[in-house]
Amino acid sequence: MSDSIPDNDNDYVRLISSDGYEYAISRAAAFVSVTLRGMLDRNSSFVESQQNRVNLTTINGVLLEKVCEYLYYNLKHKNNPGNIPEFDVPPEMALELLVASDYLDV
Repeated sequence: MSDSIPDNDNDYVRLISSDGYEYAISRAAAFVSVTLRGMLDRNSSFVESQQNRVNLTTINGVLLEKVCEYLYYNLKHKNNPGNIPEFDVPPEMALELLVASDYLDV
């Protein structure tokens, strides 16, 4: 669990898994997800936008870690139309990751 980022730091948001793991990621990485962008938009009425934290009750900690890796991977390569390296997905995690990516709209 990550406690190194203060709760009031608007450059980072916290994603909390169903089993209580917290991941502090940059707002830019979180905004790769259309769902998270909508929840964290400062103009929205969602409580998540005021607290800079999102409880993801259907995603466990191991899966959420992989989701965070993908959000950063996508952000890093979004303006690189060339040879993008393959994102490694363990076969045993593929179906759950597909469901999570559908929910998060990434």
